[in-house]
Amino acid sequence: MKTRAAVLYEMGKPRPYEETCPLSVEEVELEGPGPGEVLVEITAAGLCHSDLSAIDGSRPRPTPMILGHEAAGIVREVGPGVHDLRPGDHVVFSFVPMCGRCVYCVTGRPVLCENGNRANAAGTLLSGARRFRNASGQPLHHHLGVSAFSQFTIAAQESLIRIDPEIPPERAALFGCAVITGVGAVVNTARVEPGMSVAVFGLGGVGLSVVMGARLAGAYPIIAVDILPAKLDLARRMGATHVLNAREVDPVEAVRDLTGGGVHYAFESVGSEQVLVQAYQATRRGGVTITIGLPHPERMFSVPAVSIVLEERTIKGSYMGSAVPRRDLPRFLALYQAGMLPVDLLFSRSIQLEEINAGFDALARGEVVRQVVRFA
Repeated sequence: MKTRAAVLYEMGKPRPYEETCPLSVEEVELEGPGPGEVLVEITAAGLCHSDLSAIDGSRPRPTPMILGHEAAGIVREVGPGVHDLRPGDHVVFSFVPMCGRCVYCVTGRPVLCENGNRANAAGTLLSGARRFRNASGQPLHHHLGVSAFSQFTIAAQESLIRIDPEIPPERAALFGCAVITGVGAVVNTARVEPGMSVAVFGLGGVGLSVVMGARLAGAYPIIAVDILPAKLDLARRMGATHVLNAREVDPVEAVRDLTGGGVHYAFESVGSEQVLVQAYQATRRGGVTITIGLPHPERMFSVPAVSIVLEERTIKGSYMGSAVPRRDLPRFLALYQAGMLPVDLLFSRSIQLEEINAGFDALARGEVVRQVVRFA
């Protein structure tokens, strides 16, 4: 079948993307679903910094590739061996397809799935297949098993979680990355307890979701750090008790002053090794520093090694919120429907697929939190 898609042929083109057009919007060919696979019509797809990192080359990916990994859609066809989904089901995507068989899946850490992450690195589905081709017949890679910047896509059944069809698509899509990553980092990775202090460095979609999660967990104070006043204002609306503009104050000193020595939990969601060091410095003795952002693979960071022992400090990574998507997505969605997660505040605007390059310009400038491509 034919589908419209945004294809990345070359990483590292300069901005503004509206002029250089790293994403080519074109008609491509999509094969039908193979065994264990599902044809999904995308209803909404979020523009995320992980996509931007592939565009600017800071997160190398095989090209050509159809980007997009934060999405919601409707099942239109299922392949042989698919028993839990049927046409008409509304779904949210998990950007790690979890095989259920490797050592990480069977020990309760499926975001580290060996087979899923191997397929993601290769730009294939979980089976190793690629289902897209361009007009010249060239195979196109899948992005994280999703490739949501296409009106239709093929995904492994392991990449899909059925949801309530009453949830608006542009809100449901945000649970596939921003919400599950940020809220999950609080409740799964850090396991923040009521009354514990939290600082969040970086207020994109994920960082603001950390703020939401900290409020849900009963943390106090919740200190939000960024350089953009609009995002600091939004963080207050989402539950931050204090906000700090890192252009106006030293955020490490300010956090330590506010908390009498540092927070119990500091979250870094920028993808910067320098900001990670700041988050570590703002963490109290015996505290935990959680890093969520994805810096360039060649970047390193340095902290005083002795402090890890003498101060019983912990540095933890959190990928996809240490989630079990089939467990966590339904409960996070239920919390949203109950008014306990203000996910609506993450939504900036809807755009058309043809506006996607300009959309990434706006994301790179920090003007928006989450833009959503709407197909239906």
